[in-house]
Amino acid sequence: MRKYVSNIIRLLLLLSIILLWNACSSTKFVPENEYLLERVSITADTKGFDVAALEPYIRQKANSKWFSAFKIPLGVYSAAGRDSTKWINRMLQRIGEEPVLYDTLQARLSCSDLQQAMQNLGYMHATVDLKTHTKGKKIRVNYRLSPGEPFFINRVTYDIADPQIKQILDQDKGRRLQTGDPFTVPALNNERKRITQLLTDSGYYRFHKDFIQYTADSVRGSRDIDVTLHLLRYRANSNAPETDHPRYRIRHINYLSNDSSKVPLRESVLVNNTTLEPGAYYSSSNLQKTYNNFGRLGIVRFTNIGFTELADSNAVDSARVGEPLNRELDCHIQLSTNKPNSISFQPEGTNTAGDLGAAASLTYQNRNLFRGSELLSIELRAAFEAITGLEGYENSNYEEYGIEARLEFPRFMAPFLSKEFKRKSTATSQLAVSYNLQNRPEFHRRVFSTSWRYRWTQPSKHMSYGFDVLDLNYVNMPWISQKFKEDYLDDVTNRNAILRYNYEDLFIMKIGFAFSYNDGVDAVKTNVETAGNILNGLSHMFNFKQNEDGQYTLFNIAYAQYVKFDVDYTHLFRFDANNSLALHAGFGIAYPYGNSKILPFEKRYFSGGANSVRGWSVRELGPGKFKGTDGNIDFINQTGDMKLDLNAEYRTKLFWKFQGALFIDAGNIWTLRDYPDQPGGQFKFKEFYKQIAVSYGLGLRLNFDYFILRMDGGMKAINPVYDTSDEHWAIFHPKWGRDFTFHFSVGLPF
Repeated sequence: MRKYVSNIIRLLLLLSIILLWNACSSTKFVPENEYLLERVSITADTKGFDVAALEPYIRQKANSKWFSAFKIPLGVYSAAGRDSTKWINRMLQRIGEEPVLYDTLQARLSCSDLQQAMQNLGYMHATVDLKTHTKGKKIRVNYRLSPGEPFFINRVTYDIADPQIKQILDQDKGRRLQTGDPFTVPALNNERKRITQLLTDSGYYRFHKDFIQYTADSVRGSRDIDVTLHLLRYRANSNAPETDHPRYRIRHINYLSNDSSKVPLRESVLVNNTTLEPGAYYSSSNLQKTYNNFGRLGIVRFTNIGFTELADSNAVDSARVGEPLNRELDCHIQLSTNKPNSISFQPEGTNTAGDLGAAASLTYQNRNLFRGSELLSIELRAAFEAITGLEGYENSNYEEYGIEARLEFPRFMAPFLSKEFKRKSTATSQLAVSYNLQNRPEFHRRVFSTSWRYRWTQPSKHMSYGFDVLDLNYVNMPWISQKFKEDYLDDVTNRNAILRYNYEDLFIMKIGFAFSYNDGVDAVKTNVETAGNILNGLSHMFNFKQNEDGQYTLFNIAYAQYVKFDVDYTHLFRFDANNSLALHAGFGIAYPYGNSKILPFEKRYFSGGANSVRGWSVRELGPGKFKGTDGNIDFINQTGDMKLDLNAEYRTKLFWKFQGALFIDAGNIWTLRDYPDQPGGQFKFKEFYKQIAVSYGLGLRLNFDYFILRMDGGMKAINPVYDTSDEHWAIFHPKWGRDFTFHFSVGLPF
């Protein structure tokens, strides 16, 4: 495999050299008296002016570059011959990129757009100077910006012709245009949007931003501008007379179905997901929230909300005598629903370290169990794998059978929460129960789990939350082969405390909280969980039994007690549409205490792999400078209580669906206690930085938008586990067979 990958990389390097050479002759397809647009730059004569924000106004860009340095797509195109009847030439031109020819008209329009953009930002006297430099058949273009001094708002006047709207705006506490604000088109437009949103949320169903206009007045020689906002009166059409703007209340809300005469949802569910209310003023924000609420329901395929204006709604409602005349709307919410029941079957092949097998799952779903869009999912799974390379064991096959049932409610299911809070929150509540049976040649394992979880989001703030109120896991080991016991569990000279702990019956009762934020540039994920504290309190209160190790037990099983905290942060620098740099840092720490001295295996950290330090395979690195000695159990020993990951990845678009990456990874794991079976693995502040592993490499992605196939080749650069200096400083003494690791995975690493 390594030899095959090596040949592929050599071929890619040779191809890159050829394409770079062709990039140097990229003008062979440039006609006479025309120029290849080699480079476009934008500068400003004012220090601190943000020229990058104006780059989108440049209409012509030079040919794209891989990793912002190499015009490989242009080189591919240039490698083609002129004979278009040959398939190789057509293919090279199709996957390559045609030379961008300099267009003087586009350049002049770019100057005009840049000047207009600066004026919109308040630089009313801005100018743009176009400079070009030609060399042979190539041209370099520079747009030199001279913004000048910005203009500011001196005085703001609101001219409101409608008395009722004037009263609403007078009571508004939002931030208005103020003296001293920069005089910019975005600021003026934002004020129009703010007022429009305020009024459409206050019953003005037919109001739109075109009813708001501005006039501006400046004094010659001054950079201060007086601004007047005019809010015009209502006109139904160009021939209609001017009137006050009509204000609408909701009269009735009707629910309709596209699929049958009756909507298959309980009335309380319909009402709770409708934020528009009878008797209340029309609100565009509540209209959008209603769309969002119904869109979250799994049984609903799509939603259409319409309004009917009552013809005789100009009469004054006797219950609101003294208010201005109001009109009324009837709201019609039309729902199209999915089929409530579905069954799916999914077969798959497995390959674990060369051991082949097969698995299959059968899933039943009911999307409307109690007529409230509750999702019931029942999954049956079976797997079989023929295990090779084991000696001394009676059976050499792996079998797994499992059943999992989940019931998800599209709302908060909790006491002590107000009905109004439940209506406004976009939450789900989930009850899950599962049982898993595993039979291996070495042991049999039974795992029972149940949990109650909440998930909710704040889309406007790019935030999501998770709260695991209760998560129970019971692990039972009914049988362990005699050979496995003799080799790893019972022999005093080979006894491994971490290994032995993970092959005993175990009970975990935990709670956890998760938070994530992602705005497309910055992404933060945090998670904290704790286990065993409630049981520990009950143990002392009711004097639970203790085992021979002094641990309290529940049903004769020692329960786990620990606390765990994880945080991940990613920042994305976008240089252009094809190139970006992603920086990532991840830290996790878990501490066993009280009833536990060792973390459960599922809660321990590991390093290496496709999402960590990619110069190492998964669970091949750490803890600290620990070096594994037994390949059969190193997957247990190479785990820890603390983890650090630092990653930098430069991403670029190549061609078609292919993307490339250059990366540098660093990190490791450590234990918090000094375990005799993991010598050199304990975290020590004076030594940990010497134990940080570093790797580098290249990646290739196949991006289909809805999923990404990823291949990464990582090389060790600094190895904290070494016997020689060459092994330690692998970056200076690379050895392919020793230092290279290949990863295939789905999705981005971070």
